[in-house]
Amino acid sequence: MYDEVLREVAARIAATGSIGKADIGALVLWKRIRADTRWARRLGDMPDQQVREATAAAVAAANDDRLPVADAGRQGCAELRKVPGFRHGPALASALLTAAAPDRMAVYDRRAMTGLSRLGLELTGWNDRYGRYLHRIEVLRAVAAEYGEDWRARDVDIALYHLGGDG
Repeated sequence: MYDEVLREVAARIAATGSIGKADIGALVLWKRIRADTRWARRLGDMPDQQVREATAAAVAAANDDRLPVADAGRQGCAELRKVPGFRHGPALASALLTAAAPDRMAVYDRRAMTGLSRLGLELTGWNDRYGRYLHRIEVLRAVAAEYGEDWRARDVDIALYHLGGDG
């Protein structure tokens, strides 16, 4: 039920190959990110076609099977930096990239970071945080595979979210 919006946006991205302002707005609501900010105003002022051109490269990167997952995430984040709201921190970018490539990418958030920390896999520093996060997700997917489980990256990030929860 919670991922309903994510799945709807993912279907539109799969059909169009890009992410529009309405999709970003839906993911902002889904991710519960504040939008009463300068970046949201700048994004709103940007023509949707320009947003779609910038995000199309991020969608392509996230889905490029020739790239390891962490590299695809790094490249996707780099492409998204052309769009207001994606220059700092990976939270919103990770939501867009996960919608763009739901079987490869993972959602980044504070609770998942707490979950990683509880497993002794804490990330330090902000440099390349999403790429390093995805690398850890892939390590955890490999551990699950050793036990016969076929987890997607999204399955791992949901598990980390619950592990990092307060209750």
